[in-house]
Amino acid sequence: MTPLSTDSRDPSQPRFAHAALCFGGVITAIAGGLFGLGISLHALMFLCLIWVGLHAIWLGHSYLDLRAMMSEAITRALPALYIFILIGMVIASFMRAGTIATLMYYGLTWLSPALFLPIGLVLCAIMSVATGTSWGTVGTLGVVFIGLGDALGVPLPIVAGMIVCGATFGDKLSPISDTTNLAAMSAGTDLYRHIYSMLFTTVPAFIIALLLFLGIGLSAAPGAAATVEIEALRAALAGHYALQPLITLLPLITLAVLSARRVNAEVTMSASILLATFIAITYQGTDFTAALNALWQNTPGTTGIANLDDLLGRGGIASMSWTLLLALLALALGGLLHGAKFLDVLLAGLIARLQHTGALVATTIASGFVGNLAMGEAYISILLNCQLFKGKYASAKLDPAILSRSVEEGSTMTTGLIPWTTAGAFYAATLGVPVLDYLPYAFFNYLNAVVAIIMATLGLGLLKPKP
Repeated sequence: MTPLSTDSRDPSQPRFAHAALCFGGVITAIAGGLFGLGISLHALMFLCLIWVGLHAIWLGHSYLDLRAMMSEAITRALPALYIFILIGMVIASFMRAGTIATLMYYGLTWLSPALFLPIGLVLCAIMSVATGTSWGTVGTLGVVFIGLGDALGVPLPIVAGMIVCGATFGDKLSPISDTTNLAAMSAGTDLYRHIYSMLFTTVPAFIIALLLFLGIGLSAAPGAAATVEIEALRAALAGHYALQPLITLLPLITLAVLSARRVNAEVTMSASILLATFIAITYQGTDFTAALNALWQNTPGTTGIANLDDLLGRGGIASMSWTLLLALLALALGGLLHGAKFLDVLLAGLIARLQHTGALVATTIASGFVGNLAMGEAYISILLNCQLFKGKYASAKLDPAILSRSVEEGSTMTTGLIPWTTAGAFYAATLGVPVLDYLPYAFFNYLNAVVAIIMATLGLGLLKPKP
């Protein structure tokens, strides 16, 4: 029987050395190809698919098995892929309706370089808690703060790091966040006990991040040149758009209200897109054909200020194509690594040796990060790690909410820090700042893990199972 036969013998489970070789090859190829040789991530993902596929075939899986593993992983993430497409249209329609321009125009009147970062962090956190989506926050407020930061002279990698921190806060803590609900469900704990457990580690990490951004802001001295540029931007926005907040902010209000009422994300975004497009045509005077074509590919503004015109030209389905294709390849790769049991085997031996609570929590967080590295998606990583660690937390007499908290701190918090995950690719494409540029400033995302490990080692913030 040839290796690529559509029939398969009963596949065997990989040994630890085999799993380590397979996974190590993936990490080496991505790190070496991306940072050492400058090879496209898409091409590297394709080569990794071939590499892992050959290892799976060696274990006895057929080609049809491999295709089923990849398809299953992509199917599980289809809601995220739908949102990719819709977010592109949300951004374009909000640009055309003057929603983003209105927020920028009025935001520039009261934000200063000193308070811009801490205020931005809090506002992004509030919106992400209210809507339950980090992607929606990045795609709306995030785009606004990138424009404001550019106008105020704040380095964009710092701005992007602040946005990611605030957006992730709600994605982790909001009761209407998909990852929050998924982690609680997978660990077998009550949703609100899961959120209560996360407060012990999330709030201190967020406060530290807030103080760091405040310190960065206070160290930046505003200059007269920045003030002149801000006034020029406000004049350009006022000359290009009709900026009546009661009209232009309706799409954003619709998005926030429907999200808070737990209306399906796809329905919420579609309603906002239709309303924004209607406002663009009837209030802003955009040509009907141009307004609809912008949903596919937006075009730059015509204010005469290059940076502003580029910002106003963001959005559209086409703008998400790089991200969407990378997500498909990363999900397929994760499906192979998970389906052929490479990750299970890699972690099982390590889990059995864990004794101290601090080590258990640290390993759970690290496992979530590794899962994101390998599978490109937090959803799969959350499910896998809850399954792998559930028995160990029970034997350690720890509440399942500690497991769900630790899994989120490894999976939800780090997914935006990896260039080839769906979240990392989306943030980079939407904000126009590469992941590796904003990573050092995503303080909250990695400080949360540090706080959690220290507290677990000291025996603080640990919940015992309810009788």
